[in-house]
Amino acid sequence: MTTHTELPEMRERLLDVGGRKIFVAETGEGTPVLLLHGGGPGASGVANYSRNIAELARDYRVIVPDLPGYGRSGKGIDMTDPFGALAAGIRGVLDQLGLDKAHFVGNSYGGACALRLALDTPDRVERMVLMGPGGIGTTRALPTPGLNSLLNYYTGDGPSRLKLEKFIRDYLVFNAAQVPASVIDARYRDSIDPEVVADPPLRRPKDLRTLWKMDFTRDKRLSRLAVPTLVLWGAADKVNRPSGGRMLAARMPNCDLYEVANTGHWVQWERADLFNRLCADFLAGRR
Repeated sequence: MTTHTELPEMRERLLDVGGRKIFVAETGEGTPVLLLHGGGPGASGVANYSRNIAELARDYRVIVPDLPGYGRSGKGIDMTDPFGALAAGIRGVLDQLGLDKAHFVGNSYGGACALRLALDTPDRVERMVLMGPGGIGTTRALPTPGLNSLLNYYTGDGPSRLKLEKFIRDYLVFNAAQVPASVIDARYRDSIDPEVVADPPLRRPKDLRTLWKMDFTRDKRLSRLAVPTLVLWGAADKVNRPSGGRMLAARMPNCDLYEVANTGHWVQWERADLFNRLCADFLAGRR
């Protein structure tokens, strides 16, 4: 496990994207790279990539948004097409920043966002790195225990620190002892924002059509998507099945797959040194 890397000074702003506020922090200079965080309770951009931003900012302009519905961004997304809504929001971030295209790095929900954006508008994506992305084969098997834990967080007796700690320690990482209590405390505080509790940005689809729309392996465009893509998947991922990586590699014409041993769903955090090296090399074209 890597040690925590000190975050560099970040430039922060709220962008107006179609009447919605999207929070963005950035640092570094050069080719733009957007880091898109996962969808677990209390998730946000800078916290999700705290062990990666400084290293990537050595060579890139690193842009870290809070996805719609999370962190300091506006709450509520279109639940009839969640991935499409996320992709539209992040495409709006590109427009507001005056960027024709960028590299994208996406973890879990953020990976699904990046992949949907690439499918809808491949000309806006230079290269992609996806870590255990959501929406891969989800209609072909029952949800994993980890995904059930995530989706049940706001149901039943509602959110609690105990439920969040169980999700993080039992399902999100391979070695629970690596996660300090401060990480759980911070995410719990963010997860109980009244606006988020009233309208959780990640929940079970009620419509079968929405569920099918959220499974990328049902999208015929996937086999034609030529964007160079690196998929990183923890071999011990209990949230999204590692077989999803092999599904993507088999369908996408320009996809490399790296399965990371003794690692769960949070590759960029658990194996930060490895992730930072692979990511920097891939984005630079050193495959």
